[in-house]
Amino acid sequence: MTEKPHTPLLDRIDDPSDLRKLNINDLRTVSKEIRDFLIDAVSRTGGHLGAGLGTVELAVALHYAFHTPEDKIIWDVGHQAYPHKILTGRKDRFHTIRQFGGISGFLKRKESPYDVFGAGHATTSISAALGIAAARDFQGEDYKVVAVIGDGSMTGGMAYEAMNNCGLLRKNMIVVLNDNNMSISPNVWALSNYFNELIASPTYNRFRANVWDLAGKFDELGDRFRRVAARLEGGIKAVVTPGMLFEALGFRYFGPINGHNVVSLVKIFEEVQDWPGPVLVHVVTQKGKGYAPAEKDDMNLHGVSPFDKITGKSPKKTDAARSYTSLFADALVEIVKMRENVVGITAAMGSGTGLDVLQQEIPDKYFDVGIAEQHAVTFAAGMAIEGYVPVTAIYSTFLQRAFDQVIHDVAIQDLHVVFAIDRGGLVGADGPTHHGAYDLSYLRMIPGMVIMAPSDGQELRDMLYTAVEYKKGPIALRYPRGNASGGELREGFRQIDIGKGVVLREGSDIVILAIGNMVQNALKAAELLSNSGIHCGVVNMRFVKPLDTALLDDLFSRCKYILTVEDNSVVGGFGSGVAEYLTHSKVTGVTLQVHGIPDEFIEQGTQGELHRSINLDPLGIARTAGSLCGIEFSVPVEKSV
Repeated sequence: MTEKPHTPLLDRIDDPSDLRKLNINDLRTVSKEIRDFLIDAVSRTGGHLGAGLGTVELAVALHYAFHTPEDKIIWDVGHQAYPHKILTGRKDRFHTIRQFGGISGFLKRKESPYDVFGAGHATTSISAALGIAAARDFQGEDYKVVAVIGDGSMTGGMAYEAMNNCGLLRKNMIVVLNDNNMSISPNVWALSNYFNELIASPTYNRFRANVWDLAGKFDELGDRFRRVAARLEGGIKAVVTPGMLFEALGFRYFGPINGHNVVSLVKIFEEVQDWPGPVLVHVVTQKGKGYAPAEKDDMNLHGVSPFDKITGKSPKKTDAARSYTSLFADALVEIVKMRENVVGITAAMGSGTGLDVLQQEIPDKYFDVGIAEQHAVTFAAGMAIEGYVPVTAIYSTFLQRAFDQVIHDVAIQDLHVVFAIDRGGLVGADGPTHHGAYDLSYLRMIPGMVIMAPSDGQELRDMLYTAVEYKKGPIALRYPRGNASGGELREGFRQIDIGKGVVLREGSDIVILAIGNMVQNALKAAELLSNSGIHCGVVNMRFVKPLDTALLDDLFSRCKYILTVEDNSVVGGFGSGVAEYLTHSKVTGVTLQVHGIPDEFIEQGTQGELHRSINLDPLGIARTAGSLCGIEFSVPVEKSV
C-alpha cells in the first residue's frame, strides 16, 4: 500500500469557510491536494473516480466564490461531487464512502447541509434550483442559487424542460454546465475565451448598458442603432461561442471556459453572481483530469473497484462465475444473429447493461439514446409498431423514470417491447438511489405485463429467448447485479411456459415461494432448517405475473405455512400478488407471510451486508420461516458465522 499524500493546505480545511480564508493563488495547490487525496481514497475503497477528478477546480472555485451553505449549490449526478464532499466536512470520513454505515457516494440531504438537493440520478439540478430560487423570492430572502449539471446530464430532456421554464420565470440563478465531452462538446479556442472574459467584465457590461441607454435617446435612429448593435453582439456570439441555444432559452451565456483554471473560474463566478435573470456558465473540463491512468482509460476510470495508485489497475478477479449482465449481453447477441428484427436499446448505459457487446458485434442493431429513459421506452414502442422486437435494457432504478411511457406508450397499445431490467433488488454500494427495490411492484400493476426473474444464468438465457419469442405484448425480464449462480450453460435456448413455476424441494412443515436471486438463498435456508428437523419446501416461481395459480392451488390445499421471499419491496410486489390470490381463492387454514425489502429506504453496503441486515440472507430467511411455523430454529455455531 502506498503512502497517503501530503496535503498541508487541505488539512486546514474543515469546511468552505476555511477555504475562503486562503489567498486565491493558493487554490491551485489546494486543487492538487484534493486530487491527490481523492485518488488515494478511492484507490482504497473503490467508487466513482473519473468525474470527480474533472470537477476538482470547479468545486473549489464554487465554494470559494459563493458563501455556502447560505448560498445554495445544487449538483447533478452526485458522482461528480466527490471534491464537494471533501471540502464540506466529510474529509475525515471519506474512507467510508459507499460502505455500510459510511457516507453516501451521492448527494444526500441528511448527510450535510451543503448537500442542498439529493441526487443519484441525472438531470435534476436545474429544476430543483429553479424551485429553490422561486421559494427564495417568495420568502423575500437574498442568497445565490447555483445548479451544476454535466457528465452526460444534458442528454436528458428534463434539463431542457427546466431551462425553458427558467427563461419564462426569469429568476436570478446560475447554471454551470460541466462539459466533459459527455454531452455538448464545442471547440475551445483562445478567441472565445477572450470574448467570454470581455463580456463578463464590468467594464464591458457598463459600456454595453451606456450604449443602450444613449441609443434610446435618438428616437427612430436610436431604435435602428439598437437593432444593429444587438445583431452585431449576437453575430459575434454565434461565431465564437455555442451559446445561442441557451440565449434562445432565456439565459445569459458565458463560455466556454477552461474548467481547470481555478483562479479564472473564481473571477468569472464573482462577476456573474450578481447578474439578474438566469445565467449559464459553460465550463469545459476533462474527466479523469490529473491522473494519467484515468486520462488514458476509455471510461476515464468512471467507476472502479480498489486499485493500485501507480498503475490504476484493479486486481483481477479470480472468481470464474459470470455476471448476469455479461450472460445477458452474450445471449442477446446470439438472438440478434438468429432474428433479424431484434434490436437493443440503452439509455447511456451501454457498458453497464452489457449492450456494448452488441454494439461491437452488430452495431447497426444497437441504439444508445442518452440519459433519456422516457424517450428510450417510447422509441422502443415506435420500433415495435413496425414489427421490430426492441430489447430495452435499463437499470431498475432508472426505469422508474419512464413509468408513464411503459403504461401509455407500450402497455395500452399492447406492444411487444422486451424490458431487460438490470440491477433488480439491492445493488450494494450505490445505495438507495440505485437499489432496484420497486420494479416488481410498479410493473405488476400494469395490465397485460408479463414479469419473470431468473434464478440462475441458464434461466436468464432461456427467459430472454422466451421474451423475444412472446409476441403478445410487453414482457419484462428482471435480474440482479452480480454473478449468476448455476453450473455449466448448455448451447442454444429453450422457451419457457409463461406463468409456470418449478418445485425444487418438497417440504411438509413450510414451503418457501421464491423469485429470482432469492431462490438460491431459499434453498440454502431450507438446508439450514432441515438441520433442525424442519421440513421446508422450495418453489422457484419464475413468474411474478402471471402467477402459476394451478401450482398455488395445489400448495394451498396441502401446506399450512407459506413464506414468499423476494428482493423487492414487500409493498405491492411478488408476495403481495400471492397474498391477493390467496384472499380471492377464499382458501382457509393457510398462514402466509410476505418477506422482502421492508417499506423503508435501505442504505448502502455490500449486497451481502444489506441482505443480512433485513433477513434476506439464508440465515435470515431460515429464522423467518421457523418463526412463521412456530418451530424453534437453532443454527449450529459454524453455520451462523
